[in-house]
Amino acid sequence: MAKNSISIKIIPPAEILSIIPLLQKLGNFSVSEMLLKERLQEMVQQHYECLGVFDSEKLIGICGLWFQTRHYAGKSVEMDHVIIDDAYRNLGIGKMLIEFISEYAKKKSCNWIELNSYVHNFPSHKFFYNQGFVAKGYHFVKEL
Repeated sequence: MAKNSISIKIIPPAEILSIIPLLQKLGNFSVSEMLLKERLQEMVQQHYECLGVFDSEKLIGICGLWFQTRHYAGKSVEMDHVIIDDAYRNLGIGKMLIEFISEYAKKKSCNWIELNSYVHNFPSHKFFYNQGFVAKGYHFVKEL
């Protein structure tokens, strides 16, 4: 892999289903492929965008972006389901992705980038701390 073969770009809504194989590698949820397709098609109608990380034309990473205005932060973006294919980890691609998102969010007048990381995912905690993120609280959920 040559660094100059890596590109990051928005995946068009019409191509959103291309992220399913990488989403399925997350393994922290059990959702059927059919339901995943339905949800993704709904998400692209709700201020959601998805970045694709490509090695030439091969999709090797994804990062969902939710844009909203928050009372405590103003306009912000929340990163969601960040994943880089195992074969491409520890090559600096995550750092490239964070730099891209930072610039992209600034162009969209965002003041803040947020994300959630599962409590047991210590490698991601270390990575995000190294990229300048700080832990501000806990993300609680209650299944209905």
